[in-house]
Amino acid sequence: MHRHINRLIDRQAGWAKPLGEQAQHALGEVFSTRRPLKDLLNGTWFGHPVHPALTDVPVGAMTVAALFDLTGQDGAADVAVATGLLGMAGAAATGAADAVDTYGRPQVYATVHAVCMTASFGAYATSFLLRLGPSGGRPLAKALAFAGYAAMTAGSYVGGDLTYRLGNQVDRHAFEAGGTKWKALDVREVPAGKPVRAKLGNDALVLYREADGAPIQALSATCAHAGGPLDKGTVVDGCIECPWHQSRYRLDDGHVVQGPAVFDQPVYEVRETSEGGLEARRAAPTAH
Repeated sequence: MHRHINRLIDRQAGWAKPLGEQAQHALGEVFSTRRPLKDLLNGTWFGHPVHPALTDVPVGAMTVAALFDLTGQDGAADVAVATGLLGMAGAAATGAADAVDTYGRPQVYATVHAVCMTASFGAYATSFLLRLGPSGGRPLAKALAFAGYAAMTAGSYVGGDLTYRLGNQVDRHAFEAGGTKWKALDVREVPAGKPVRAKLGNDALVLYREADGAPIQALSATCAHAGGPLDKGTVVDGCIECPWHQSRYRLDDGHVVQGPAVFDQPVYEVRETSEGGLEARRAAPTAH
């Protein structure tokens, strides 16, 4: 069954791709001069995407509202719907910030997800307005709420696929294993003031030396946000900036200081060998 559903979602690309691109452009304009707000909505400060945490609020509230509607507890159902609408608004804002940096197939899924959730919000908002009016509008209000719940369920399914199947907003280093063994790097020189790509076995690192004779700082060269090449980035105020979406990580400890990334970057220790080469190992994580 899930394969049929996935093919159905993929077939929406004809309208979802251009719509997603237009929305992305508009949102990019909104957030281009509001980087702190975008970082707040992305969850850079939280070390975790904020959007999936907020989506639990409307799902839970609207489930409770449906149960109250079915059992005739009108006042409680109305409060639950109001709570769910507030949660939806918060989830929409954080989702919009995430959408600015989503491309390709994930963008199609994100757009279908957003359309489903927008339809759900519209149904619930209309339902809530009817609940505030004469009691004769209650049956239609309940019907609209159940329609909104169906749209929300569909949107949640697509959103789950966006994360768990397509890997959007997943830490690119989630499945990497650490180790304490020193291994040789494939470079011997690190010029001052220039990021250098190096290989440590199968792992790609970005090396940086502030000045001649200064210690070599090293991070994974794969950006934790979307896999961008940090070795092709620029160094700004002691941080390496990803060339794809401008996430920034401190070179000394890998901590993310600018989104859209929310996860820290793996850090490596580097030392010189007696033969004049370089070797490195994964450093232990440090607290903020």
